[in-house]
Amino acid sequence: MSSSIRKAINSDALTRLAQAIAVAVSATLAGCSSHVPQTEATHTPNIAARAKQKPIWLSEKPTPQVPQDVWERMRQGFQLQDSLGVNPRIEQQRLWFASNPSFLENAGERGSLYIHYIVERLEERNMPLELALLPVIESAYNPMAYSRANAVGLWQFIPSTGRYFNLRQTRFYDGRRDITASTTAAMDYLTRLHDMFNGDWLLALAAYNAGEGTVSRAIERNEKLGLPTDYWNLPLPAETQAYVPKLLALSQVVLAPEAYGVNLNPIANEPYFQVVEINQRMDLSKVAAVANIDEDELFQLNPAFKQRTTIDGPQHLLVPTSKAQLLTASLSTMRPEELISKKPLKPVFEGSDDSELASLKRAYRVKRGDNLGTIAKANKVDIKDLQRWNKLTGKNLKVGQTLVMQDTTKRSSGRVNTVVAANSKADKQKPQTKYKVKQGDSLYMVAKRFNVEMQHLKRWNPRVGQALKPGQMLTVASPR
Repeated sequence: MSSSIRKAINSDALTRLAQAIAVAVSATLAGCSSHVPQTEATHTPNIAARAKQKPIWLSEKPTPQVPQDVWERMRQGFQLQDSLGVNPRIEQQRLWFASNPSFLENAGERGSLYIHYIVERLEERNMPLELALLPVIESAYNPMAYSRANAVGLWQFIPSTGRYFNLRQTRFYDGRRDITASTTAAMDYLTRLHDMFNGDWLLALAAYNAGEGTVSRAIERNEKLGLPTDYWNLPLPAETQAYVPKLLALSQVVLAPEAYGVNLNPIANEPYFQVVEINQRMDLSKVAAVANIDEDELFQLNPAFKQRTTIDGPQHLLVPTSKAQLLTASLSTMRPEELISKKPLKPVFEGSDDSELASLKRAYRVKRGDNLGTIAKANKVDIKDLQRWNKLTGKNLKVGQTLVMQDTTKRSSGRVNTVVAANSKADKQKPQTKYKVKQGDSLYMVAKRFNVEMQHLKRWNPRVGQALKPGQMLTVASPR
């Protein structure tokens, strides 16, 4: 066969093959078959089959699963773990968390009301989700936390910094305790520090703890000496030296809690609370009753209202999501006077804290049908204490009689830093133990540590409110 004939045959075969491919593609695009010659159609199925072996559809990208647990959502947004390597300062802090698993577990329980909100706000700003753990370091996620430097709230703002970031502070309202307002302020502050230190989050965190001036001066010193100016090489105060490693170590524990013996209870990846607008003054106790909300839980969501009444603060309340609709409907049908307690507000003084407020006299006017048992239970006090405080020899009460709800025999003119054990006969029979409050402590944690009931701890320390201050002395009567 001559080369010219071979070329003609090959050319003819290639032409037929090209025609078959064109027909197959046309049929696929048109969605129907046309009149295809039998000799060409016999090749189409094989070509089409080979074409379908590995289809590529741009729309078939795997959709990332939405975490059901906020802890997992947080892990997915960690940004500070890269290039850490082996660091003895981080390892030291990680060892502490592993040796004290209850610290993170308890902080997580308290933070379960707020963490979802904080994670969402951080994501909106594309900030590292490790920052959602900063309140664990600052306040153990206790919005009532109070430091010796007069720092208050989840994010521990001192008065001046709080005012700079528009957190109002009056005798009725403290924006540093406001969950949403203080979170916005903290993120604004951290963002500003991040920009100030050229996008270095570790330096920003150090400045959040020690102040931007302290960190800036440390950087200038190292620059003059020709030394590195990163966080790990700066001569910072001891507390700040441990502050950033503590957050990084805590983040690593959250990444793999089981490896460190920590049990983090799941937190639903959904909003815990909802904002309900209000247009009048309300007492939180009344609001709680209307919406069937636990009063203490409502106060934990709105701790900025120091007197549990909506004076001087924003015209909204945070309420559990499941109760928001009921509250909104109830408020629309109630008269204003139904949401305000008839008894006057307790007197408050500028600069006073909850320990002082708890020491102020509380009174109860006896109503028809009352007895010592019902009154003691409603006010969470012991019957014997009620009798002793009011010098009652029996159990008979008179309608209109005024009863004192706590011991008024001992007063402190300044801040209440020392508490006195109750004088009941049962307490005298038990050995008395003094405990000095540490940073992050709460009544719940102290009660759990000494294996006593919360109600007993409150009774033994009648002048102590829910907010504890480092350095306070508590009396703990350990059971035999």
